[in-house]
Amino acid sequence: MEEVRLGDVTVTRVKEYYGPVDMTPEQFLPTVAEDAWRDDAAWHAPHFLDPQTNIVNSAVQSWLLRSEGRNILVDTGVGNHKERPYSPVWSHLRTDFLGGLARAGVAPEDVDLVINTHLHVDHVGWNTRLDGRSWVPTFPNATYLMPRDDYDFWNPENGHQPLLGRGNQNVFEDSVAPVHRAGQVHLWEGGHRIDANLRLDAAPGHTPGSSVLTLVSGTDRAVLVGDLLHSPVQLVDPDHNSCFCEDPVEARATRRRILGWAADHNALVVPAHLGGHGAAEVERSGNAFAIKGWAPFTPYARPEPETEEGHERHQGYEGHAHPVAHEGQVTTA
Repeated sequence: MEEVRLGDVTVTRVKEYYGPVDMTPEQFLPTVAEDAWRDDAAWHAPHFLDPQTNIVNSAVQSWLLRSEGRNILVDTGVGNHKERPYSPVWSHLRTDFLGGLARAGVAPEDVDLVINTHLHVDHVGWNTRLDGRSWVPTFPNATYLMPRDDYDFWNPENGHQPLLGRGNQNVFEDSVAPVHRAGQVHLWEGGHRIDANLRLDAAPGHTPGSSVLTLVSGTDRAVLVGDLLHSPVQLVDPDHNSCFCEDPVEARATRRRILGWAADHNALVVPAHLGGHGAAEVERSGNAFAIKGWAPFTPYARPEPETEEGHERHQGYEGHAHPVAHEGQVTTA
């Protein structure tokens, strides 16, 4: 496993998928100039961009935090067996995500808290599992923390027209509503203190209810930013939005604010979808930012599916090492 200890909190990366997402960088981040991909190629290839196909690579992963005696799972990926007619990359997966969680020493019954930073298709899938013909909570003893603004926005009964269009079709019905019906959801607004080490705060823009999880323990700092950013180019220039940001103006302002806090507090920035080492430190550089180093996890290795049948498109790419900023903190087994 890939773990780092930050103060009194242990953070473990649990992988679900790593590979292409059938989009070019120009489609994914439309405001980034073409020469930026070429000039900063060392940042992007191969973890975030396959130079042979010019297709974006993405990691889908969860972060398991052990804090004050509780097991806390941040985002739950895509999930297995989900019908995603307008997101074919994520449709009917059969990955060994729960096996990865088990290798981290945690069974579904051991999870005390699930945090959905927002309610996009690739952040809530393992909220539920298929039991016969019914979707049931995967983590039966957990409280699921969901931002109320996202819950209301994605609830089909409210009739919102998201930028993602039909890309989130079925997600509320099979991955959100069953947990709510089971009485396991806590809807929060503005901010939510989890324990002495961890706090959730609203970070809107990508979606109305997007949130970040801030870790402050001892002298260590980190911020798990969900989909606030997807690529190293956004670490340097926070004005670039992905094509999935519901409110581009608000997303830019939020990204700049959170990166500013991380730079000023020497905090790790931990996005949901970064492959490679999975986290970075930034510093201010004029009106923008610079990457100080990649840390602290080992390079991203492809997780294997449960079976080979029907998964040719899910063959990911092996990564290459970046410099490690936090020597001695990484545990692998």
